[in-house]
Amino acid sequence: MNRPAWRLRRVAAAVAIGISACSSLPTFQPEQVLAAAPASAPVLDGPRGPLSPAQSKAILAKLASAGPETAIFERHLAIEQAVTGSLLIVGNQTVLLQDGPATYRAMYAAIEAARDHINLETYILDDDEVGRKFADALIAKQRQGVQVNVIRDSVGTLRTPTAFFKRMTDEGIRVLEFNPVNPASARKGWELNQRDHRKLLIVDGKVAFLGGINISSVYSSGSFRSGGSRPPPSEKDGKAWRDTHLRLQGPVVAEYQKLFMATWQKQKGEPLATRNYFPSLSPVGNQVVRAIGSSPDEPITLMYATLLSAIGAAETSVHLTNAYFAPDPQFLSALESAARRGVDVTLILPSQTDSWLIFHAGRRFYTQLLKAGVKIHQRKGVILHAKTAVIDGVWATVGSTNLDWRSFLHNDELNAVVLGADFSAQMEAMFQKDLAESEQVTLQEWQHRPLNNRLKEMFAGAWEYWL
Repeated sequence: MNRPAWRLRRVAAAVAIGISACSSLPTFQPEQVLAAAPASAPVLDGPRGPLSPAQSKAILAKLASAGPETAIFERHLAIEQAVTGSLLIVGNQTVLLQDGPATYRAMYAAIEAARDHINLETYILDDDEVGRKFADALIAKQRQGVQVNVIRDSVGTLRTPTAFFKRMTDEGIRVLEFNPVNPASARKGWELNQRDHRKLLIVDGKVAFLGGINISSVYSSGSFRSGGSRPPPSEKDGKAWRDTHLRLQGPVVAEYQKLFMATWQKQKGEPLATRNYFPSLSPVGNQVVRAIGSSPDEPITLMYATLLSAIGAAETSVHLTNAYFAPDPQFLSALESAARRGVDVTLILPSQTDSWLIFHAGRRFYTQLLKAGVKIHQRKGVILHAKTAVIDGVWATVGSTNLDWRSFLHNDELNAVVLGADFSAQMEAMFQKDLAESEQVTLQEWQHRPLNNRLKEMFAGAWEYWL
């Protein structure tokens, strides 16, 4: 990141923050952010550096003209840039990947084609059929002279045997454990509650994958009906998992490489082998993308502020799909305010979950959301694990960030924000497909839910900060 952007980011974050204690999220005040930032239009970046104001304005105008009228391209993008400090990058290609099978096929193909290096950062890397297949593929490339570097979260891989990683390191793969559970293994101070929830694969510095999909056999099947039948369940829990990932090529890949390198350095990993980590990247498409890496090390969580600003700027629709929903009061207020000003605010949330506490902690907010006009649908027949949003049909994000306190306060998270009607149309089609597989929650039905469910919500709500 260049120095002016870094200074702007610090100033904006300092203005936006109103932290009273570690148990609360900062108060995000967009108007103060804009007041603290220099008066300038959003800046776009290309392979040869920042575009001129005229070029940036022309591209944004073209993107805006393809969709409905919205403040996304003016007020929100200015706030987003001030908070994140990262530029919008032009000239990228994005491929939307639904569920594990499609994502793993694309990942395996990229790994097989690797010639210089592979960087993998993941929360979960299971010792199961999928995990072992990934390990075998990475080991094979390491033997061919391709340097493989892996960051794995200590809690996320707690059940993965040490021998699984030793087999990799014995072959020369660099494996870094993020914030080890064992304090004796900590390299930068013991921070048990801060977790690396990112899912990132970068091959040769030219192609990147990110989203919600971990490396585990729970994703072995798809989640949509085919020929009228439900796909085979995962081997782990008997239920298919629904998730979303993204394949990226183009200049924005360098931004994700920087984030990987920054994490490696902060975790005090051993020096990486010399490789061409930042090759020259030419335009390969017409997508405009912003890379956002959130971390508790920042004075304000970047994706949290970005989502609040995007929802605040929405004029037609806010369509969110999320696995773990237990938001703070400010995020709830943003959703309610959008619905009350006539925006179509629709949430697709789980009907069943792998996390009992977070599931019920979020449900205690349904009544106030429904009363405000927010529409809530519960995805049926699968474990919903996706974390996506499409707003006003022109602004979309795919990533690892859940709508809960853990993602907003405790986790390192990773998202891509993609501008333009073309990609948003794909996201909207995926949203409508999930909506067809969901059941709407009505206020009348919800107010008559059983007492035992209300008690579960009250109990879970006491723990939502730590979930």
